[in-house]
Amino acid sequence: MKTSRLVIGILSIVLAVIVLFQSCAVGIGNALQANEEVSGSAGLMVAVILLVAGIIGIVTRNGGKGPFVAGAFYALGGILGLTNAGSYGDLILWSVVCFLFAAVFIIGNLIKKKS
Repeated sequence: MKTSRLVIGILSIVLAVIVLFQSCAVGIGNALQANEEVSGSAGLMVAVILLVAGIIGIVTRNGGKGPFVAGAFYALGGILGLTNAGSYGDLILWSVVCFLFAAVFIIGNLIKKKS
């Protein structure tokens, strides 16, 4: 389980950079169209949450309460992305990825505690 948390943490940091660039482009598009959407800003927040959760996941991969905190951050990013996707269709994909990462961290830590 430690290896999967490390891999997900590193992948999360890389995905945060991709989401950041995409959300900046969407934010500029929203500003130019003046459509009053917040999907670009929500994407920026999801990127920051991915970065923070990835760092927490790497640092606390050995157990304790850290995986629950990382899972909570991933779940928060998923909720934020799904509720504010708007015209930024890829944000729904990144939200689903956040929910999957949250499930791995939370369920994996629960299974580890039982055994």
